Amino acid sequence: MNAGDTGFILLCAALVFFMTPGLAFFYGGLVRRKNVGNTMMQCVFIMGVSIVMWVLFGYALAFGGDHGGIIGGAKWFLFQGVGMDPGPYADTIPNLAFAAFQMMFAMITPALITGSVVGRMRFKSLVIFIILWSLIVYYPMAHMVWGEGGFLASIGSVDFAGGNVVHITSGVSGLVLAILLGKRRGYDQGAYHVHNTPFVFLGAAMLWFGWYGFNAGSALAANGLAAHAFMTTSLSAAAALVSWMVIETITSGKPTLVGASTGLVIGLVAITPGAGFVPVWASLIIGLLVSPICFFGVKLVKGKLGIDDALDAFGCHGIGGIWGGIATGLFGLSSINDVAQWDGLVFGDSRLFVAQIIGIVVSIAVAVVGTLICAGIAKLFGPLRVSEKEEKVGLDISEHNENAYPSFNGLD
Repeated sequence: MNAGDTGFILLCAALVFFMTPGLAFFYGGLVRRKNVGNTMMQCVFIMGVSIVMWVLFGYALAFGGDHGGIIGGAKWFLFQGVGMDPGPYADTIPNLAFAAFQMMFAMITPALITGSVVGRMRFKSLVIFIILWSLIVYYPMAHMVWGEGGFLASIGSVDFAGGNVVHITSGVSGLVLAILLGKRRGYDQGAYHVHNTPFVFLGAAMLWFGWYGFNAGSALAANGLAAHAFMTTSLSAAAALVSWMVIETITSGKPTLVGASTGLVIGLVAITPGAGFVPVWASLIIGLLVSPICFFGVKLVKGKLGIDDALDAFGCHGIGGIWGGIATGLFGLSSINDVAQWDGLVFGDSRLFVAQIIGIVVSIAVAVVGTLICAGIAKLFGPLRVSEKEEKVGLDISEHNENAYPSFNGLD
């Protein structure tokens, strides 16, 4: 047991917790005034229900034993046996500290999905969907990647802080759910303007701040690997921010605050799977390339395919997470972190790259199938989508009977 490591991980857990309210501001600023309260409420309810589920059965299903490399067991239900002594995943911190850290990942991940469906999904249906999705998608994926005997870990696929578990699954699930719901009414006729740009930057800044706990904390100790992940996280986010500004300047003549905020977030997404595996110089390449990949990926999804991924949850987290997983297979080094069994493709070995591709494909498949199942079950309790009248009025009023801006009397 190490007091420094324990304090560090508890601090990192608090930082990761801070990301979910940050996401609420980021998403809330991007939507119309009449939907900002509902959009933020979607994140807020997850902050509550995810903790309750994690203590009751989530931690056990993700990390408590192993069944077929797919799911955990029942030994830690209600946190029975989860105490102040080290557990099987970290030697120098209490099992409770590890559980608290992972609990915050189980919070932020389903919240990311909400960005795809804002402005049109019934709150009751979303609650049911998120509860089911955590059970059917998140807990099994966390086990397969990080749990004892997990299937993807056993084939050599690596994911330092959640490229597969967090970003690919949430992004792909958001895309599938957006397709099932259909476009927002008037989507093809009018432009959707950001209603509060300062909110967007505030949320992005909170996410960047919290992401240091997300990635550096995944070293599970206050050590050199944590410092390495801290620096790769910084450089990738900064490079992606600059890259996005350059793209905006070339394509539209001027950079924007919303664009810069988006760029830094996708830089964080892209480095997440490889933060503790790739050299610092590689994080510069990862960040510089993720912006054009996501920028044109969003145009493909929304333009060519005509899918209303409202706040680009798939365009940013799904595509960015896929690129991050591939990049880990390209640039990973076992000398940085021996959890990686092989070096990346750039260093002459193809085995890590192949394992990463398999991990990405499995993550996409689990997300697609799981989302279809969860949406199908949620639909049994009522329509997934609000009525046309409710959508026109706005979900703040129709779903919560409150107004984020009660003194505002202008057009929306």
